[in-house]
Amino acid sequence: MDRGQPSPEPAAAAPAAPGPSVIAPLRAVVRLRRRVCLLRKRRLLPPGVGPDFQALAPRADADLPRFFTFDGPAELSSRTPRKRRRRSRVVLYPETSRKYRPRAEQRSRAQHCLLLLVAIVGFQVLNAIENLDDNAQRYDLDGLEKVLQRAVFGQPAAIGRIMALLRDYLATHVHSRPLLLALHGPSGVGKSHVGRLLARHFRAVLEDGALVLQYDARHHCPEPRAAQDCREELARRVADVVAQAEEEEKTPLLVLDEVELLPPAVLDELHGFLQPQRSHHFRNAIYVLLSGAGGAEITRFVLQNASRALPLRLDGAHGARAEEELSTGLRALLVREHPLWQAAAIVPFLLLDKRDVVNCFRDEMAGEGFFPEQARAELLAAQLNYYRVAGHEFAVTGCKQVVAKVNLL
Repeated sequence: MDRGQPSPEPAAAAPAAPGPSVIAPLRAVVRLRRRVCLLRKRRLLPPGVGPDFQALAPRADADLPRFFTFDGPAELSSRTPRKRRRRSRVVLYPETSRKYRPRAEQRSRAQHCLLLLVAIVGFQVLNAIENLDDNAQRYDLDGLEKVLQRAVFGQPAAIGRIMALLRDYLATHVHSRPLLLALHGPSGVGKSHVGRLLARHFRAVLEDGALVLQYDARHHCPEPRAAQDCREELARRVADVVAQAEEEEKTPLLVLDEVELLPPAVLDELHGFLQPQRSHHFRNAIYVLLSGAGGAEITRFVLQNASRALPLRLDGAHGARAEEELSTGLRALLVREHPLWQAAAIVPFLLLDKRDVVNCFRDEMAGEGFFPEQARAELLAAQLNYYRVAGHEFAVTGCKQVVAKVNLL
């Protein structure tokens, strides 16, 4: 058959070329696995030791240590291995993470109302404190105290008592009852002088002379005058003063001198001003009663204390007890005369010694334009009469005759 023409019969089958098979990848995976295992063994073995060393090396005893120690196997077996404490790991959250809190419980509305009420009460308390300061500053009580201490001699305890009562009463404008001051003592100890100083000071600070009433029993209610007329006149004048003071929101001052000479009907009217059923503007007032009643009791008290070497000044712990004893005795004596004194704050004025009388002379001499020489004042004071007890000299008439003696110079 010709070479140029293809044979119609199929040629003999020749060996076919091998196609793609899975054997080659498997072999590659096996080789990689072996190589990885070999690398792992090399890392675990010390340097210079082949990979077959572990298989050829004799098997070590499990009880023997893997490192050299001086302990024997028995000692090693008796030791109990220590348990390592596992440290608690602190969980750290990234800063950008959002932290969620549980929803707060719904608060009651009553709590907000309670907070509002507390705020309102606190504001009212602060406002009241400011009003107290403003009301006390209006009357300049510090200036009044300095004037009384400078012008009144021998009565430090009485001045302190008066100022304490005025500060306590004038701290606020609203009162439940009026202030009734009763100044008692023998003649010439400074009661009327204190009344004039109080009236002068209140006229200045209140800027209205109509709010200060001065009533003298000898002048306004002499003995020939009927007691009922004196009562009606006093009631009318007091009502006018307290009514005007209520309109101006100020506290008036009413000074009544020589109260022991007033008839019982007038004392009844004064006692009626203190009753709670009276209108509220009668409660906002200061009454100062100047009286010589109880002067004999005070004189006896001073002379007895001088003879017993007891403190004559009503200051300190002993003075407080002495003042309480004297005030109790005076109150019991005065209440027998009239119940008006039961509601009064009694302030006793003690006898003046010779040194206080000398100071009275010097002050009066300076006021009249004379040089207040000490020797001359002592010479004038020696002309008066004194109670001489246990080395003390107490003036019988106090400073009553000082003005008349100075006018003779």
